[in-house]
Amino acid sequence: MRLIFKVSYYIRTNYVNKEGKSPLMIRIYLNGKMLTVGSAGINVDKTKWSNETNRLKGRTSEVLNTNAQIDNISSDLRNIFLKHQFDKDLTLDKIKSIYLGKNKECTTFLDFYGKYLEDIKAQIGKGKTLATYHKYSAAGKHFENFLKLKYGRKDIMPSELTHVIIHDFDIYLRTVVSLKPNSATKTLKFFKTVVIFAQKCGVLTHDPFAQHRFHLESVDRGFLTDDEITRIMEKEFSTPRLESVRDIFIFSCFCGLAYIDVANLTQDNIVTLDGKKWIMTRRQKTHVESNILLLDIPLMIINKYKGKTNDGKLLPILSNQKMNAYLKEIADLCGIRKRLTYHLARHTFATMMLSKGVPVESVSKMLGHANIKTTQIYARAPRLVA
Repeated sequence: MRLIFKVSYYIRTNYVNKEGKSPLMIRIYLNGKMLTVGSAGINVDKTKWSNETNRLKGRTSEVLNTNAQIDNISSDLRNIFLKHQFDKDLTLDKIKSIYLGKNKECTTFLDFYGKYLEDIKAQIGKGKTLATYHKYSAAGKHFENFLKLKYGRKDIMPSELTHVIIHDFDIYLRTVVSLKPNSATKTLKFFKTVVIFAQKCGVLTHDPFAQHRFHLESVDRGFLTDDEITRIMEKEFSTPRLESVRDIFIFSCFCGLAYIDVANLTQDNIVTLDGKKWIMTRRQKTHVESNILLLDIPLMIINKYKGKTNDGKLLPILSNQKMNAYLKEIADLCGIRKRLTYHLARHTFATMMLSKGVPVESVSKMLGHANIKTTQIYARAPRLVA
């Protein structure tokens, strides 16, 4: 197939220097596709510019010199095209990269994605969590597998990431990977974050998500009824391990804290105001402040384990995986057929507060939600009855 390559220029009219001149910008075309290379390093008087000839009008020495500079730029770009026109991986990005001299090999999209992952990994424990890293990593791996299956490609150039590819990737997540609608949407949102960063870095010059609409379906988050909470609280266990897991789970049912936030609690987070004790902390996930009044039951649990931890933490909490494994056993022993996970305690707290008439705004603050819409999901739940 014959390739058609063209170089053109345009003036960045939204910027004018003290001399009344504006930057001249370079565009290149390959078979109808366009890519902005960047500034030509030349400032021109827009009143003397001809869009038809892509040159300055006039015969002054300044005009002739500027037009010669433009000719040299065009010649350099055409020579790059002629040298690489038979390359199988020839793209506008590759021509731009060679011209700018930033790197011999053009950055591919998955190369960029990999560098983004490295940045997240370096920040684990310093504002980022391992869970966050795994979510971005999974999204990238899904995209890599999608490219192999759908297009027989190991990678693509940034300019090739189109709305059609985003649409196909979305379908792939829902069908081939069999992700549930909300899981597919969340995976795609992680992927979009990397795409947005690529745009900010100049790696992407277009928005492949421009026409894409995200939709999260309303789901039943699940919660425990008053009767189920009582059965768990009153159950006598034969092993101390099950007893402590039960206690910490019940603690969250009455405080609403997520696993990681309970794991991070120390005595410093317990504050007394007007004779009442409060938990004052900041959620690790959203960095939003969360202040919760301590009721009798969670206070009893705190006192029960006071001085019994070796790491200065408030409660002797296990890993999330082990907690959930023991909670499954507790559910069986208590005759509860619901899938008992640690996060269910947080859902139970939210539903409990709303069912007792606590305003959704107050519940949102206690939960440390960054967006009240997240809290409003619980407002649709029925009352906490057996």
